[in-house]
Amino acid sequence: MFEQKIDVATAQSAQSLNQPDFFANVLGDLAELLETIIGLQDAEGFISTVGSHIGKEISGLYPADASSAAPDQLAQVLLDLKTRIGGNFEVVSADSTQIIMRAGRCPFGDKVTGRPSLCMMTTNVFGRVVADRNGYAHVTIDKSIARHDSHCHVVVALQIDENAPTSGSEFFAD
Repeated sequence: MFEQKIDVATAQSAQSLNQPDFFANVLGDLAELLETIIGLQDAEGFISTVGSHIGKEISGLYPADASSAAPDQLAQVLLDLKTRIGGNFEVVSADSTQIIMRAGRCPFGDKVTGRPSLCMMTTNVFGRVVADRNGYAHVTIDKSIARHDSHCHVVVALQIDENAPTSGSEFFAD
């Protein structure tokens, strides 16, 4: 493989340039472009498709045995995956009906602000991971940093509820 040394002065001039920030910029700008050109709803559709594919990949990384369907275990999986990708999430509660999570930092950093279509990544990844273990998930993001809230508030319902809010997305096991 070809490698060439970069002089120190050049390397120091762009110290803030790094791979995670670069990819967050690319994705943030892409989401903004989609939202501007085709509208928020269609942009969410595109991001949902990507989130669904990534959700399947991430879901396959975690055990899917009987014990992994317990609400506290599901919450730990969601917490672990968000921590690994740079989010700052916490489990507010986890019981037989729902998991509630709160986030003070999005994995997309400040690039998520004003780009709510990116919330479909969390919606789809959480939905896919939980549905693969529980059979069902309904994910609602009531508050989000993307929508200029101070934090994200994510509710993952574990049971079908005919009185559930119409917002959010439903997921079923494949």
